[in-house]
Amino acid sequence: MLLFVHVEPDSAASYGKARKVYVSGDKGRTWREDSAAVSGPYGLRLPNGEWLRTDTVPATPVTQVTLPTQRAERVSYRTPFQLYLLNELPEQLRNIYFQRYASQWAAESHPLRDPQALRYATGGLIPQIWWGDMKVLPDRSIVALTYPYYHNSQPVPYTSAASYRSIDNGHSWEKLGHILYDEADRRRDGFTEPALEALPNGELLGVLRTTDGNGVGPMYSVRSADEGRTWSPPMAFAETGVLPRLLQLKNGVLVLSSGRPGVDLRFSTDNGRTWSKASELVPLPDRSKIQADSCGYTSLLPLGKDRFLIAYSWFTPPSGRKSIYVREVRVRPSK
Repeated sequence: MLLFVHVEPDSAASYGKARKVYVSGDKGRTWREDSAAVSGPYGLRLPNGEWLRTDTVPATPVTQVTLPTQRAERVSYRTPFQLYLLNELPEQLRNIYFQRYASQWAAESHPLRDPQALRYATGGLIPQIWWGDMKVLPDRSIVALTYPYYHNSQPVPYTSAASYRSIDNGHSWEKLGHILYDEADRRRDGFTEPALEALPNGELLGVLRTTDGNGVGPMYSVRSADEGRTWSPPMAFAETGVLPRLLQLKNGVLVLSSGRPGVDLRFSTDNGRTWSKASELVPLPDRSKIQADSCGYTSLLPLGKDRFLIAYSWFTPPSGRKSIYVREVRVRPSK
């Protein structure tokens, strides 16, 4: 088991920097730091036996490229973001990046083709990030739900999410659809940090964050019955939550983790249409201080049909030391 911890500042200048790596050989009970452990496979297991994961490469300084005409600007966390049409950017700035494992890891990149997509620059840097979840479908294709996505048709450049499909084990990607942010709530920046799960009934379920520099926002859910080509209208179902994570257990229970404030676990037995009351893993003396007790980011790993591990941060544990916790959870559907 591998656990990655990022200790760099939350900034585009940190993209591509190394993370701390911890490894466990006893199902998460004990951990040791071991950067050499990343030499083995992890990520998404592909139908051909390879492994694939998205790669975060260092952002490109704007001084190193010739930029086209700026199409729009947005402000988030009191920071300006300049937006450019993807197809007008220099060729090296139109790619998405991966790491692929066959017998060893190898870096690769592929052009992202979308005539209406925008890519941003901020702080003198242009990130080339394509973050989100990838899932293998029964027909052996791969579907991805990723962010940040900006669509040129939006009068206000809200952050959104987009879905893509690959039929060649991730060597090329077709844009399927997108989930544009509803302009009715102009207080938010848009949708970010989408989670994706392939459900037993054949649908895809997505959960999206809206918390941003303008304050705490709700989580929304969307679903697709056509493998990501179209999505249902986004529906808010929880008052808060960042970086939602989804995990479908083999016993039929669907797990959702999220945080900020604290860390929450929710469970569903009807494919995410309704959720249990949140189970709070981090005690919160003051819920108004949304990031005082945890960053709210979590990770889930299945152990069996009714068990999984969750990793999360706890800034104010009884030990008094800021820590990363890993807990085993067992859940069974109620009779």
